[in-house]
Amino acid sequence: MKIEQLFDPATSTFSYLLWDENTKQAALIDSVNEQLERDTLLIRQLGLELRYTLETHIHADHVTGSGVLRNTFNSQVAVHENSGAGCADILLTDGDTLKLGDEVIEVMHTPGHTNTDISYRIKGAVFTGDALLINGCGRTDFQSGDAKTLYRSITKKLFTLDDETIVYPGHDYNGFTSSTIGREKTFNPRLGNNRSEQEFVAIMDSLILQPPARIDIAVPGNQHCGLKAA
Repeated sequence: MKIEQLFDPATSTFSYLLWDENTKQAALIDSVNEQLERDTLLIRQLGLELRYTLETHIHADHVTGSGVLRNTFNSQVAVHENSGAGCADILLTDGDTLKLGDEVIEVMHTPGHTNTDISYRIKGAVFTGDALLINGCGRTDFQSGDAKTLYRSITKKLFTLDDETIVYPGHDYNGFTSSTIGREKTFNPRLGNNRSEQEFVAIMDSLILQPPARIDIAVPGNQHCGLKAA
């Protein structure tokens, strides 16, 4: 599987373009509406057939470009079944798989940041969205978040993957682009070195965070695939 990591500096969001080298079938994870021109040009330059636009969750900080990309490339929008996104073509659940040629994307439901969070696993890598970040994790204080649930999603699911598995997060604010499961198990200050669930919950409950600046626009916008409600 080929991977192109893309970045939106305004929201520190990573998008990921994945494709099978033989068939050129592709998927785009966590597109950003403001980057549609860039992403459309890249897909066409590479000669790819965009089959899926995949969301790791219903985002609160940016609006997806999935609906516009579907209209442009006849792709399918996929998001977790808890999303309330009636516009989606595919409502995903834990254990589902999506194929790009001979390559397989495995769906892992990893809730806790929200109840819609999905991690996408391919051979040798996992795209963790906001569930597991580099040296951190997604917040749990709004939008169906729950610290205990997130702890279990990370420690019982993501941390059971091979230590060499590359972690590609949904955001980074400190200049990192990827990590590994082994590195996060050891060095993540919220979760590393077998930190207990009680300790993790205490850390998350102590955070004092401002609401995302665009939450009132982003959440309803993403429940409509980035397209205006009819």
